[in-house]
Amino acid sequence: MQPTGRALPVALDAMGGDNAPAEIVAGAVQAVRERGVPVVLVGHPRLLYQELAEHDAVTEIPIVRAEEALAMDEGALASLRRPRSSIAVACHLVRRGDACAVVSAGSTAGVVATGRLRLRAQPGVVRPAIAVGLPTLPQPTVLLDAGATADAKPEMLVQFAHLGVAYAESALGLRRPRVGLLTIGAEASKGNKLAKRAHELLTATPGIDFTGNIEGHDLLTRKVDVVVADGFTGNVALKTVEGTVRYAFEQFREAIADSRVARLGGMLQRSRLRELAGRLDPEAHGGAVLLGLNGTVVIAHGSSRARGVAAACELAARLSAQGVVARIGERLASNNKPHRRW
Repeated sequence: MQPTGRALPVALDAMGGDNAPAEIVAGAVQAVRERGVPVVLVGHPRLLYQELAEHDAVTEIPIVRAEEALAMDEGALASLRRPRSSIAVACHLVRRGDACAVVSAGSTAGVVATGRLRLRAQPGVVRPAIAVGLPTLPQPTVLLDAGATADAKPEMLVQFAHLGVAYAESALGLRRPRVGLLTIGAEASKGNKLAKRAHELLTATPGIDFTGNIEGHDLLTRKVDVVVADGFTGNVALKTVEGTVRYAFEQFREAIADSRVARLGGMLQRSRLRELAGRLDPEAHGGAVLLGLNGTVVIAHGSSRARGVAAACELAARLSAQGVVARIGERLASNNKPHRRW
């Protein structure tokens, strides 16, 4: 356990991600030195000592041994086959109170399954949900579920709404977040059976400011504060938005470089363009948050470099300090009715 008065570290899965362990360790060093976030690395000690030595940081960041790791192409069942994987050990550190949060850039399915197994769901939570912040102003728009539960039940979408509202209240400071259901039309009658039934339940659920259905073109308009979807729909929507933003920004950069006048205009707007680039850069925001577990879990992008890993550690530490898990527990306790298991 950490000495009284000292902040608990973030448990960082050093073996997860396309660029592990080199970029993960580099991100840990950035988090500690530049952002003031204490970190403990979880993974193969020999490899991690070598990487820390490259940054002259062997004495700055502790290591917890984990001889196994989940490969990026391994799914949920791998969490059962590898009980001593780096992500499993990281979750165990949080469960026993030696770390405040978990960060991993590893397989999303593996992180979700391991988190559910090791940290357990909060009372009343049927399925956890992955929440991401869409790059809107003045605050991000929360989208969930972004991939944890592909085959959801209508009742689960209601619970996702509660998770998203609690997250928006605690992490974004919103007093009464507006909730929308992502489907193929604004009318209540539009959508498949899941969407239609979820609309009925959300309309009748107290404690949720449900404004109705929204469509894909509403995702970046701040029409609502929380967008609810099943994991399949939410993940497709998220990746569509990310790809569209990336394409549009690349085309914009090419247009600016196309002529001398355009380049001059770009120079005059340099600060605005830099701010826009930072807002649209996924690495600047740290990643997604797995909500509904007894612990804070941040899932960084699988291709994260050092800056993205450091941002994920900062996000995890901030969410832990803001008490997001406790806020979700309070909301569920006040709105919960007996649930059967789906």
